[in-house]
Amino acid sequence: MATTVNRGYQDAQIINESPRSNYIYKDLNLFFTKHPMTSDVSKVTDVQAIKRSIRNLILTNKGERLFHPEIGGNVHGALFELYTPITKVELQSTIEEVVGVYEPRAVITEVSINEEARPPHMDLDENKLNITVFFYLINEPTKIHEVDVLLKRLR
Repeated sequence: MATTVNRGYQDAQIINESPRSNYIYKDLNLFFTKHPMTSDVSKVTDVQAIKRSIRNLILTNKGERLFHPEIGGNVHGALFELYTPITKVELQSTIEEVVGVYEPRAVITEVSINEEARPPHMDLDENKLNITVFFYLINEPTKIHEVDVLLKRLR
């Protein structure tokens, strides 16, 4: 009976033309801030949850996650490479692949790396990269969201 209810629910979602989102995405707040009312760990929802997930996928290197060493893009390794147009294309395709495989709630439209008007504090000689990922949610394809990720060496 649970499969019938689930199937009916999916059919209703396909027909629904409402601009209101029918799905609510929830994740734990990884800063572990305390919720003021419940004194429990606060949650992030909807677009904020997906932005954090994309950011975490970009910043994760392969082998860093226990029990899932395949997750990650090794984007930090590009900080010490000679930055050429080929490096830029490789970074863009790596980010698109990692997010495409491990974040099914978002569809990437563009990955921008140090484009056009670069802020003066961004310098490739200092091993810093500014990455902007433009995406839309699978249940809201008309609105484009963006995530900014600053990659820099720690020392």
